[in-house]
Amino acid sequence: MAFDLPFIWAGIIAFAVLAYVILDGFDLGVGILFPFFKEKHDRDVMMNSVAPVWDGNETWLVLGGGGLMAVFPLAYATVLPALYMPIVLMLLGLIFRGVAFEYRWRTRRGEFLWDIAFAGGSMVAAFMQGIALGALVQGIPVENRAYAGGWWDWLTPFSIATGFALVIGYALLGATWLVMKTSGPLAARARGYALKTGIGTLVAMGVFSLWTPFLEPLYFERWFGWPTLAFSLVVPLLVLGCFALLVHGLRTEHNSWPFLAALGLFVLGFVGIGISFYPYIVPASLTIWQAAAPEESLAFLLVGAVVLVPMILTYTAYAYWVFRGKVDPEEGYH
Repeated sequence: MAFDLPFIWAGIIAFAVLAYVILDGFDLGVGILFPFFKEKHDRDVMMNSVAPVWDGNETWLVLGGGGLMAVFPLAYATVLPALYMPIVLMLLGLIFRGVAFEYRWRTRRGEFLWDIAFAGGSMVAAFMQGIALGALVQGIPVENRAYAGGWWDWLTPFSIATGFALVIGYALLGATWLVMKTSGPLAARARGYALKTGIGTLVAMGVFSLWTPFLEPLYFERWFGWPTLAFSLVVPLLVLGCFALLVHGLRTEHNSWPFLAALGLFVLGFVGIGISFYPYIVPASLTIWQAAAPEESLAFLLVGAVVLVPMILTYTAYAYWVFRGKVDPEEGYH
């Protein structure tokens, strides 16, 4: 039986992107919330809550980006020129944030500079990821299998709005992570921020659910045509259910429930985007089959993925298992 290799690889890349968003999203969210916690001890605990896992979380970004280049080279060659600026700024933000993890604990006099690098890098990376997503959703013009737009096409009201929405969403993930991993006054303040950012995320999802179908006829057909209309009717109920679980978990101090509810909101949003896109990898321009590498290359790379992906999942699960539970406030940097 022949396998649809482009479809399989589209699923792998989509899984890698989702894993990156929900895993690196919460530690970016911790950085976004950093300026709202003024006490050095609180900031130490916040960084310590993500220190053991943040670098492993970014493995999925490498897998997603590298996989896109290897498996869908035409999509990579089309999307990258359209998004050069937000991608470069995102990488710079991630670099400053990553360096801050190490250097902040090595200095007292310059600690405030690394606080700025950690918070600023997290905000810039999150905002640029949102802008890149918005630019991709609104469409990338392609002619003769090449990008046909201008240098600033990525900068639109829609992409800026998605940038702010993702910052709010990541802040929600970060706040619920702190609720789950910390205790005392720090966790209490995180609950307040979780509720505020939860409301903000819910509003943003509602706004973009109404805005996106009118950007492209393909999206309108998917959201209001059959059988995907059933999904459009069910998703709002699932979103409200996740939000109710979030609020209930915050009020009853079931500390893991808000984080799981926040993850649920992101998964629902991601699935909605996937349904809007499919079968396009560059919306309304290139399908996954048009952008795919030769079948021989896909088969060869799939052998590596079958080995590599379970290894990454095992390492990730083991890291989270080892560092499970509340962070010890008196513990040093991991």
